[in-house]
Amino acid sequence: MGFVGNSTKTMARRPKIRNAFSRLFGEVMFQGEIDSGLKFLMAQMASTSYGCRYCQAHTSHSAHNNGISEQKIAALYEFETNPLFDDAERAALRFARDAALQPNATTPDHFEQLRAHYTEDQIVELMATIATFGFLNRWNDTMATELEAEPLEFARQHLADNGWEAGKHQ
Repeated sequence: MGFVGNSTKTMARRPKIRNAFSRLFGEVMFQGEIDSGLKFLMAQMASTSYGCRYCQAHTSHSAHNNGISEQKIAALYEFETNPLFDDAERAALRFARDAALQPNATTPDHFEQLRAHYTEDQIVELMATIATFGFLNRWNDTMATELEAEPLEFARQHLADNGWEAGKHQ
C-alpha cells in the first residue's frame, strides 16, 4: 500500500496476532491462481455487504493498485449488467456479496456458477478472500479504525457516487 495501515498498527499491540494475520493476508491476497485485482474487488464487495467503510476504501484503492481500472471500480455495484465484467467475475462477485451477509446467503447455485469458471482449489481461494475480509470488516468496524489519507481520498473520488461516505462506521 505504500504505508502501514492503522488496522495493522492496532494489531501490533499483540505482535504475534499481527504477524500471523500478515502472513495469512499475504498468502490469501497475493498467492495462488486468482488475480489479486479480482480478489480486491471481491473484498470490496464483501466489505460493502458487511458495511465496513474502512475496508471499502482500502479494497478499492488496493484493487486499483493491483491493475483494476478506475472505471471498473466505479462500476462494481453494477457488476451484474455492466459489460466491464465477464461471467466469471460476476459469479465471484455474487459469491462475495452473498457470503459476506449475515445470515450467509449462499446457495448451491452459487457453487454451480463458480464451478463453470473456477476449479475447486480456486473456489477455496475465493472463499479465503471473503473470510479474510470478514475478519478485517469486524476488526475495523469494532475498533473504529481511522482511515488513512490515501484510501480516504481514493474512496471520496471513486466511491461517492455509490453512496460511500467517510467517517461512517456502521
